Amino acid sequence: MRELYDIERVVPHRGTMLLVDRLLAWDEDSVAVELRVPDEGPFCHADGVPAWVGVEYMAQSIAAWSGCRARAAGRAPSVGFLLGTRRYDSRVSWFRAGSVLRVEAIRELMGDNGLGMFRCRILGEGEELATANVSVYEPADAMAYLESTQE
Repeated sequence: MRELYDIERVVPHRGTMLLVDRLLAWDEDSVAVELRVPDEGPFCHADGVPAWVGVEYMAQSIAAWSGCRARAAGRAPSVGFLLGTRRYDSRVSWFRAGSVLRVEAIRELMGDNGLGMFRCRILGEGEELATANVSVYEPADAMAYLESTQE
């Protein structure tokens, strides 16, 4: 069984921008994380958290997968970028505050150049609430990449 790291050791987000709470499982091709939908924070409204935030839940699950692989190889997690989504389909408009969600991501492809695609879904109360294909980019040197985009 793979080591289940504390989420802060594998996801670079901090403070109110760390939206996932716990790593449930991971392997070479997939990851599952859990979160309790907050009732306070940057995305909260009276009805809960808007379903479009699910894209970021998915992206942070992918960050957890990448961070787990880095930690297992003896490296620190690196910064990656959400490039976009295809076919985000949510069966709900809001994620209800207090509800517990499971976010799963399965690697469809990952190139040597750092470009990847994951099939993701969000589960809550025993049913599938949202699905999407998520594209990401993890450059070999994130700081050099960011500096190169400033020119």
